[in-house]
Amino acid sequence: MSETSIGTTSMRGFWRSFRRSRMGLVGLFMLVTVVLTAVFAPAIAPYDPKEVVRVTIDDIYAPPNAAHWLGTDDAGRDVLSNFIYGSRVSLIVGFFASFISIFIGSLVGIVAGFYGGRAENILMRFTDIMLVIPDLPLAVVIVALTKPSLWNIIFVIGLLGWTGSARLVRSQTLAVKQRKFVLRARSLGAGNMHIIRYHIFPMVLPLIVVNTVLVISLAILNESTLSFLGLSDPTALSWGQMLNFAFTRGAMSARAWWALVTPGLGIVWAVLACTLLGQGLEQVLNPRLESHHLAVGKHMIDRSTEMTAEGIAGEARI
Repeated sequence: MSETSIGTTSMRGFWRSFRRSRMGLVGLFMLVTVVLTAVFAPAIAPYDPKEVVRVTIDDIYAPPNAAHWLGTDDAGRDVLSNFIYGSRVSLIVGFFASFISIFIGSLVGIVAGFYGGRAENILMRFTDIMLVIPDLPLAVVIVALTKPSLWNIIFVIGLLGWTGSARLVRSQTLAVKQRKFVLRARSLGAGNMHIIRYHIFPMVLPLIVVNTVLVISLAILNESTLSFLGLSDPTALSWGQMLNFAFTRGAMSARAWWALVTPGLGIVWAVLACTLLGQGLEQVLNPRLESHHLAVGKHMIDRSTEMTAEGIAGEARI
């Protein structure tokens, strides 16, 4: 059997298992909706948010109407168009920052768990120090001291969000390292890099995938928080920046709820989508979560029934 057919078969098996998770399917649908909205924003948005418009008193915080389904903001711009284009920045920061965090955390966790000794002590003590420092206040200080740009926010969030992933990957690496197939590979003369590449990493990969989806939601929240505090790139429109403009420019006093609720719902939608998808993937990639070792599963009942039937048939033959 070729590698292509093996990969196709494994993907089909994964999809059959994933379809049983309702939370995972709902999360996948919600996340795909956000991604498609961001990708096709120019075709979906009714207006260009960068277009300079002539503002009258009636255009400022105008309520939802036929021309503007979600009303307008303080500059007379369409809130729906801003919301659609704002999803791009929020997702870009969420995905790229999470990839940086997962890469650093996975590297630190695998090295610390596999090699142990002094390397583990140094890496994990540094991880503990980073865990003690609150991520958000430190990110606020770093972003405030640097130039407020989109890539600065991505790197700051990514470089501060790897500690939890490092501890999870390390614990999983310690468990996999004691497996018999790893000890057998070492006894046959396999090197450390060979063992990490072909034995440790494939077993740790499911945990990394699940944690990546969850870290995306945290990155989106952190970006929204920094933008809400006015520390985002002023040229990059995001959901957090929409909230910042609404709060600082009188949306509360004008009772323009659409300027506040719309970006807030977008943040909740994206974070909830990643959370549900992560839980669904965890149920598929870690089936032990669904059953206890003392619980009687369906396969055990079927096997017991088969053994009983075989015993009755054997007695009848005797």
